Amino acid sequence: MTKIGLEIHCQLTKLESKLFCTCKANYREFEPNTNICPICMGLPGSLPRLNQKAVEKATMIAMALNCNTPEKIAFFRKNYFYPDLPKNFQITQLNVYGDTTVGGTGTLMVGEKKIRITRIQLEEDPGRLIYEGSSEKNQITLVDYNRAGTPLVEIVTEPDFENPKEVREFLNILSDLLENLDVSDPSLEGAMRADANVSIEGGNKVEIKNIGSFHDLEKAVHFEITRQQSLHSRDIPIIQETRHWDDKRKITVSSRSKEEDLDYRYFLEGDIPWIKINEETKEKLKTEMPESISSKKQRYITKYNIPTQVAEVLSSDKFYSNLFENAHTKENAKEVANIITTDLMGLVDTREKRADSKLKPSHLKEIADSIQSGKITRNSAKNALYEIVKMGGSLSDIITKLDLGNITTESELSKIIELTISEEPLAVEQAKSNPQTINFLVGKVMQKTKGKADPKLTLDLLKKMI
Repeated sequence: MTKIGLEIHCQLTKLESKLFCTCKANYREFEPNTNICPICMGLPGSLPRLNQKAVEKATMIAMALNCNTPEKIAFFRKNYFYPDLPKNFQITQLNVYGDTTVGGTGTLMVGEKKIRITRIQLEEDPGRLIYEGSSEKNQITLVDYNRAGTPLVEIVTEPDFENPKEVREFLNILSDLLENLDVSDPSLEGAMRADANVSIEGGNKVEIKNIGSFHDLEKAVHFEITRQQSLHSRDIPIIQETRHWDDKRKITVSSRSKEEDLDYRYFLEGDIPWIKINEETKEKLKTEMPESISSKKQRYITKYNIPTQVAEVLSSDKFYSNLFENAHTKENAKEVANIITTDLMGLVDTREKRADSKLKPSHLKEIADSIQSGKITRNSAKNALYEIVKMGGSLSDIITKLDLGNITTESELSKIIELTISEEPLAVEQAKSNPQTINFLVGKVMQKTKGKADPKLTLDLLKKMI
């Protein structure tokens, strides 16, 4: 039996400052080694000062994942020597004196399967190593400390996954949950990273690190399962170790023997006192938490009669959900949802396209209302949406500019239908004996009018004239 557990590292990107100092949490906008201070660099005499907002955001994550939240939390020093950790220790959390991490045991559902959360801990991110050079002989390692001290939440799961597909589904659900909570933007480079622990047939656990994306993690886990199965079939012992994912060769490679907690010589961080999180604070945080994805999905289905699959897509993505919430009315909700999931998602399918989009919720509302009132067809609405996303502007101006307004007068539409009938005599004869084939003629009329003909009026007139 295959067992897979995860260690997910999620930066709290929505915070203004780092975990223990006033340097910017958003290190990505700085030149290397310019977003640092004596605390980041662990210089003698510098003392950490805990970011209260980071504790609150981490507690929100714990509550959203149904975790136990202790009344007191503590911080520890995790000692190890590595170039990206200038202090030679990391300030993190550990459950030694009972449950003292920001979150205890919890759960997250993946379909019908319950994935158990072991703990959630708040810690500082180390710096970033950058490797340069065309080969191992001339490779050099550069260190950028801008990231050192960035607030990070580590989410540790039990080994409840049985295959790589479940791992990928869990990470997608977790990513949506964190974005919906407004604690992190997982799409940012390095904002959400995951390591996997893999074992088969009750053998030793192997940790896979250095994985750049969810897609690569899925491939890395698949490779590691295959590697261990091959060793097991030949009676070769599976060594407990840490392996890195080699993205170029698409294999895992041995890095070092796996450390145990004792190797890190944990001890209490004497410069940070125990932090009390009382029930009043937790209740306040609960009231500040946004509506959950599952609650939104259910509301869309029951209140607006939106199909389940559409409601699931709409509620899970914060960008689309916010657009829907600010654009819909009770009357046009289904139409707005349809425009977003059918047309808009293909136009703004990357972070960059979303940032460049000129679309506002008011545009979506106006397009949906215009479709329902018969002012434009759905095909014309799609063309208008494309123009608005690229250029902005008012819908009325775009309708005039692109000549998208519906043909709704019987006299104008009748002339076009008469021409279509004369050009398609065989289709007309088939429609007389088989009413279903009249849709072919409707399509021809729509082609001639570039999608501007009112479909219902077109069908009614065709039936009369045939």
